[in-house]
Amino acid sequence: MISRRTLLLQSIAAGVGVALNPGAAGAAGAMSAAGAGRAGAGPKKRLVCIFMRGGVDGLNVVVPYADDEYYAVRKEIAVPPPGKGTGSALRLDARFGLNPGLSGLLSLYQNGQLACVHATGSPSLTRSHFEAQDNMESGTPLDSGTRDGWLNRYMQATSVGEVSLLRAVSLGQTLPRALYGSAPAIAIDSVEHFGLRAPERFRERLQSGFRKMYESGKDEPGMAGLSALDTVELVRQKTSGRYVPENGAEYPRSGRALMSVARLLKADLGVEFAWVDVGGWDTHANQGAGEGQLANRLKDLGDSLAAFHRDMGSRMKDTVVVTMSEFGRTVRQNGTGGTDHGHGGVMLLMGGGVRGGRVHGKWPGLNEADLHEGRDLAVTTDFRDVLGQVLNRHLKAPSLAAVFPNPNFSPTPGLRLFA
Repeated sequence: MISRRTLLLQSIAAGVGVALNPGAAGAAGAMSAAGAGRAGAGPKKRLVCIFMRGGVDGLNVVVPYADDEYYAVRKEIAVPPPGKGTGSALRLDARFGLNPGLSGLLSLYQNGQLACVHATGSPSLTRSHFEAQDNMESGTPLDSGTRDGWLNRYMQATSVGEVSLLRAVSLGQTLPRALYGSAPAIAIDSVEHFGLRAPERFRERLQSGFRKMYESGKDEPGMAGLSALDTVELVRQKTSGRYVPENGAEYPRSGRALMSVARLLKADLGVEFAWVDVGGWDTHANQGAGEGQLANRLKDLGDSLAAFHRDMGSRMKDTVVVTMSEFGRTVRQNGTGGTDHGHGGVMLLMGGGVRGGRVHGKWPGLNEADLHEGRDLAVTTDFRDVLGQVLNRHLKAPSLAAVFPNPNFSPTPGLRLFA
């Protein structure tokens, strides 16, 4: 149930082009457009999360080309071993190769700026997209009663003093489940069109009218409205004009969300966390191998990530990008040249401090006896361990107990993702 106060706050925020965290109503008085940003003093460390919604086939992302069983059960969709012609895997080490669609990331891997973590996933056995995404974003799999998300809980645990409304930003029309909670977070559909949802010729007059109305009272709706208007003005001041990526970076058309993330981070608006959803990974039919449907989606993602890395330049030493997906796919291809909902998947880490140039995690193997329920790649690394190391080693979180409170979570032995 949504309270009248929360509904009013969300309506105010929607009017100025912001999707406000529904759980943050009680924090309205502590919100500030500048907040943690403090007039250009940007945060030291940043985290960018990319959620690949639909369940990506990790076996065709980071290809286990040394495992014969991979080719035995994927007659049509297996990515050929390195050096075996068009569409063959790009060699990472003696066991694994990268899908050629991700060729834009190969040099980052070779330079130690990109790491892969294979056989990652959740202890939950669900094959439902909705449930699996909820498990991963809540950070409490096997506990469906959790109301807030893992990233918002981290923000709650590390909030000090006045809170920036721009501390966490999702690029899109809605907030992801991971950002639900009492810590303020917003969704911005477009940096270029961020502002009052009204014709250009009426915006200044409307903004002035809204401000006078909100300033007349000191209640939570009024403070939330002023905070939203201040946020709009601050973003407009800091991101005015045409954006030109640095260092010759060229984003594909599909990479506009990541380009907006770079723009917001470089504007020193106090953004510490950015979230981007990327869909199109539910490849039940005509998946392809080193070429085709999946490879094309991977090329869009890989080229976008490579452009983001180049655009950010030296700022990447303080920025980490992590990719995740709700589950992997079946090891064996199905009858329509695709794969069905599975279990173990793969996560990628890019940026400062990452122990790159490695495929981390314990490889469980693809023999039938080694598979989860006789059909899926087994999970050997809990996704919370990957995210936990990002929070602990990159963001210097003092404790993860409040972020991942489930008693069934324990770190993976020997996993070390940061230098």
